Amino acid sequence: MTAENKKPRTKERILLSALDLFSKKGYEGVSVKEIAETVGIRDASLYKHYKSKRAIFDAIVDEMDARMRGLSDALDLPGDDASESFARFGTLTEDALLALSHRVFLFYLKDPFVSRYRRMLAIEQYHSSDLSRMYREFFLEAAIQYQSGVFAQMVDRGVFIPAPPRVIAINFYAPIYYLLCRYDGQPDKEEEALALLDAQIKEFSRIYKKN
Repeated sequence: MTAENKKPRTKERILLSALDLFSKKGYEGVSVKEIAETVGIRDASLYKHYKSKRAIFDAIVDEMDARMRGLSDALDLPGDDASESFARFGTLTEDALLALSHRVFLFYLKDPFVSRYRRMLAIEQYHSSDLSRMYREFFLEAAIQYQSGVFAQMVDRGVFIPAPPRVIAINFYAPIYYLLCRYDGQPDKEEEALALLDAQIKEFSRIYKKN
C-alpha cells in the first residue's frame, strides 16, 4: 500500500479512512459502522476485509512499520547498531547532516499517513494504557535510546565533548519533536519550520561537537 494508486482498493480505503477518523476522535471514539459509512460500504462488506476494528488498527501499525523501513532504505540509514550508526553519522559534514535532517523531518511532518498515526496515538494515550505505551515507545523512548547509543560512540571517540549520552539525545530530539508538534498541519509554514530546524541543529553542534 506504500505505492500510491490513483484509485485505492476498498481494503486500502478502509485503512486510510479508519486512520483519519482515529486521528480525529481516537481509536475508542470510532465505531466500525462509522468507518464503513465513511468508506461508503456496509458493515458486512467491511468485515470481508477486516475481522474487527482491532484488525484494522493492527494493519495500520504494520503499514507504519513498512513506511519507516521504506524511509530507512531510501536514506540508507543504519539499523540499531550504535557502531554502524557512528560510522554513518560520525563523519557527516554539517551540510550533509542538515540535508538528512530535512528529509526525515519532512517525512514525519508531511506524510499524511505518518502525521495521522502520530495524532492517533497522541489522542488515545490518555484512554488506553496499551496505546500510551506504543506512543511513548515509538515517538519518545525508541528515538532517545537509539540516539543515546550513537552519541555515546561519538563521546567515546572524541567527536563530542564528554557528556551523558542520554542528556545529549534529549537535547537533540526534544526541540525537533517540538517543531513537529508546532508545525503539524501548517504546510504554508514549512520554510519557517526548516529554518528553526537548521538553527537548532547548528546550535546543538556548537554545544557538543569538539572543534
